Amino acid sequence: MYHGIINVYKEKGMTSFDVVAKLRKICGQKKIGHTGTLDPDAEGVLPVCLGKATKVCDLLTDRDKEYVTVLRLGVETDTQDLTGNVIMEKDASGLAPAEVTDVIRSFVGVQEQIPPMFSAKKVNGKKLYEYAREGVEVKRKPETITIYGIDILDMNLPEVRLRVACSKGTYIRTLCHDIGQKLGVGGAMASLVRTKAAGYAIEQAHRLDEIAAMAEQWTLGELLQPVEDVFKDLPGSCCRSEYDMPLLNGSKLPAEAFADEVPENGTSFRAYTADGVFVGLYYYCADEGTCRVRKQFIDETTKQLIRK
Repeated sequence: MYHGIINVYKEKGMTSFDVVAKLRKICGQKKIGHTGTLDPDAEGVLPVCLGKATKVCDLLTDRDKEYVTVLRLGVETDTQDLTGNVIMEKDASGLAPAEVTDVIRSFVGVQEQIPPMFSAKKVNGKKLYEYAREGVEVKRKPETITIYGIDILDMNLPEVRLRVACSKGTYIRTLCHDIGQKLGVGGAMASLVRTKAAGYAIEQAHRLDEIAAMAEQWTLGELLQPVEDVFKDLPGSCCRSEYDMPLLNGSKLPAEAFADEVPENGTSFRAYTADGVFVGLYYYCADEGTCRVRKQFIDETTKQLIRK
C-alpha cells in the first residue's frame, strides 16, 4: 500500500471524486482521499492523500489557498459562473478601470460571505446544490472568510483576470458575484484555476496520465510526499530511547521525554522516535506538565517493526 501525498493536477470536466476513483484503480488501493473539492469546470492543484496520509485530509482542507480566476462583468447567473442560466445582463461599457480596481481591492480583508446555492455545503444534512436543482432557495448563514490579497493580472473589460489568496471556505464565484454587485453591473466567474493549496503549487502538480505511467513502471513512490512534510513549519523533537514504547502507544509523556525543549503550552510539534521515525504530533499541556498526542500517523506495521 502507498502512503503519502500526491499533488494532482485536476483537469476540467472531472469531479474531485473522479480523481480519487481513478487513483484507486491506478494505485490498487481503496484508502485514498482528497483535500478540498474543486468544481468540475475548475482545474488545478488537488492534493490527494494515500494510506496513512488520509489522516491529514481534514488538516490540509483547512489550509489557505490561491486561485487565478477570470471575472466577467455585466452578467449574473444562477450558479454565479458562466455554466449557469443567465438571470441578468447589464451594459458594463461605462466602467472605468480605476473604479473597477478600487472595488476589487476593497474586498481584501476579513469579511462575511454567503455560500452559493450551487455548492456542496450542507444545510440540514442535504447539499445546497441538491436544493438548487429542485428549485428550492435555502436561507444560508454568512461565513467569515479572509481574502489575503487580490492581484489584478490583466484587465480587458468586461473581463478581469485575478489572482486571489484566501482562507478556507472562500467561494471565488461568490467573490466574482459580489464584486459585480458592488459595481452595479453584476458579475460571474468565467474560469478558475487553483494554483496553490495547503503548501502545494501548480508547478509541481502531476496529471493522472503521468501518475498512471509511473505506477506501471513501479516508480510512483517518487511522487509521494511524506506526511511529515505537511508539518515542516512546526518544530520537531526526537524522543529519548527509554520513552519510545510509550510514544508509539500514544501515551502521555513528561517534557523531559524529548531531547529538545518542547514548545509553549498547546503548540503542536513533530514527535519522532529516538531513531528518527516520525510518529505524529504532540503538544505540551501546562496544566498537567505533560505532553499529549494530538494525532498519530505511524502505521501498525511500522510500530511492530520498531517494537521488535
